[in-house]
Amino acid sequence: MLVARPHVKARSLEYGKYNPLGRQLSELHSAVVLDLETGMEIVNSVEDSPFVLDRTRQVAPQLISYLRKKILSLELEPGTELSRLALQEQFNLSQTPVRDAMMQLRDEGLITIYPQAGTVVSKIDLNLARQAHILRISIELEAARQLAHEQVPHNIAFLHASIAKQELLLSPDNYDEFSAADDEFHRLIFLNAKLPDLWPVVTRQSGHMFRLRRLHLPDPGKAQAIVEQHKNIVDAIGSGNPDKAVKTMRIHHTGTLEMADEIKQRYPTFFE
Repeated sequence: MLVARPHVKARSLEYGKYNPLGRQLSELHSAVVLDLETGMEIVNSVEDSPFVLDRTRQVAPQLISYLRKKILSLELEPGTELSRLALQEQFNLSQTPVRDAMMQLRDEGLITIYPQAGTVVSKIDLNLARQAHILRISIELEAARQLAHEQVPHNIAFLHASIAKQELLLSPDNYDEFSAADDEFHRLIFLNAKLPDLWPVVTRQSGHMFRLRRLHLPDPGKAQAIVEQHKNIVDAIGSGNPDKAVKTMRIHHTGTLEMADEIKQRYPTFFE
């Protein structure tokens, strides 16, 4: 039976301490939190609280978000069985919202439904991870090029503030929060490049890649390397050098896939 466990939420960052554009940065951060209800969620409080459905809103999207986060963080490991009946009982739901949630997660490739047999968290498919990587990098390379051409000061300030938040989360105890902050940085790239509608498209296709990255994150020095690469990307954008921005973004996106086979050897039961 799936048991609801408290969320461990990412620390909030008082952006005004890091940049004179603190008010705008805080407003953008709040908007990102709200928008991520339908995409990748980022939270900004250290307080732990049990997951409770908001009955004033549609419950299926909330259940999708709850399960997606647990799958992508590997709290629900690949191969874990999911019981629809247990979910119905746990959240006091009818069959319909639970079925709708399962269909959406299946479409995202995060679960596998075996008719008359059961539902399990899907195993990581390296081919699908590589396809998602190609989709994402093709967009982010162009986004980095565009941002370097434009050199909008407040866009660069947003990215610096995001990096400052990541630096607060480098402890191994904060891997889930760090991963969320990493995603937030890249979502800001999409937002700043005026490509907000493409972010949910990419994230819906990236469940296998996200989990591969999460397995790679605990490697010694990996989190710090991510932060340093983010700094290099922002420096290249701020210097107004599109070619350098593209190069640093490409370097940033190659690390995990280069380690994919080794990661699979470490966690063979997690992979197809």
